[in-house]
Amino acid sequence: MKECSRCLLPETHEAIFFDQDGVCSVCLNREKRNTIDWEVRKQSLIRIVTEVKDKSDYDCIVPFSGGKDSTFTLYYIVRELGLKPLVVSFDHGFYRPNMIENRNRVIELLGVDFLNFRPNWNLVKRLMLQSLLEKGDFCWHCHTGIFSYPMWVAIEKQIPLIIWGEPSSEYTSYYSYDEDEEVDEKRFNQIVNLGITADDMIERLGEGFTARDFKPFTYPPVEKLRQLRFRSVPLGSFIPWDVKIQSSLIVRELGWKGDEVEGVPESHNYEKIECYMQGVRDYIKYLKRGYSRVTHLMTLDIRNGRIDRESAKKVVAEYEGYRPATLDLFLSFVGITEAEFNEIVMQHRIDPWKGAVPVRIGKKPHDYGLWQSKPGLPSVESERIIKRFKEGDWSDT
Repeated sequence: MKECSRCLLPETHEAIFFDQDGVCSVCLNREKRNTIDWEVRKQSLIRIVTEVKDKSDYDCIVPFSGGKDSTFTLYYIVRELGLKPLVVSFDHGFYRPNMIENRNRVIELLGVDFLNFRPNWNLVKRLMLQSLLEKGDFCWHCHTGIFSYPMWVAIEKQIPLIIWGEPSSEYTSYYSYDEDEEVDEKRFNQIVNLGITADDMIERLGEGFTARDFKPFTYPPVEKLRQLRFRSVPLGSFIPWDVKIQSSLIVRELGWKGDEVEGVPESHNYEKIECYMQGVRDYIKYLKRGYSRVTHLMTLDIRNGRIDRESAKKVVAEYEGYRPATLDLFLSFVGITEAEFNEIVMQHRIDPWKGAVPVRIGKKPHDYGLWQSKPGLPSVESERIIKRFKEGDWSDT
């Protein structure tokens, strides 16, 4: 596979392209960051928050997973901007014990109001299987819920501003650093929902659930957001984003703790600590695209001048491609065998990656035994969903 001549991103990375020197579009986009007047950008942010401050019960909403990015965002909103946020968490069902301790510590230290929402598990596990079948990505419920649910809260409580964390331009080529990135309906439909709407999912899953059940995963009516004069922006569009520096800050200032994550070096223990299905998600990426999170982490370090390309390749070779222990949990949740899992995922393989099922087995994370046991889909139900998928007209969407 072709790789970026500067970082390690391969040609199977989403929305990537290369210039005549073999430099990838994400690296080229990152160069634009160095030309930005960040003081001007910060003043733009101050104008946005000044318009809403002290106008309602809350100045803004901060969507909050408890990971490094949302924690730093909340810290910045409270300590640097002096805003009163409503912290909204969409609990996808896989929060880890350390993350919950981090979350509780952070919201208490910062003194903020907190709202936690967890969707119907009986629906979620069906959505996970349906999403895996259609897109080779079981996280549709998480992608859509994290973005849409806080917007419904904004409408309900009349809060006109949501402030997210990192900009997508740090990782992909969908947006450029010299653009004004909004977390809006365009981004929701282009990146977030995998091209599948909540209405689509109602049709796919058949009887048993109604539109009311899918509301948390549905982008709100635009007219309601317009009436609110609503803005939804990433903090990283206004200040330079550096996860390593920001992670060190929240450790120092808030007592935030990193954790062991499957397939992630200990040196990056700040990365994706909140979800115990993260190892499976990264494994699927490896099976589909031939690389996973450790490659992504090394590309960031290369761009920030923290590691050279050859040393980064050695780290990737050491950590990438392990079959995660958590795959057993995932298979029980969605009611399929590992052979069925491999067959489904490999149908979503991205050329020119030829695909390979690793023989290396990852060890169980230290808190594996503490993770919440959940009732899985009965095999008869998973068979029904697979049968409907095969007989339907969605396999090439």
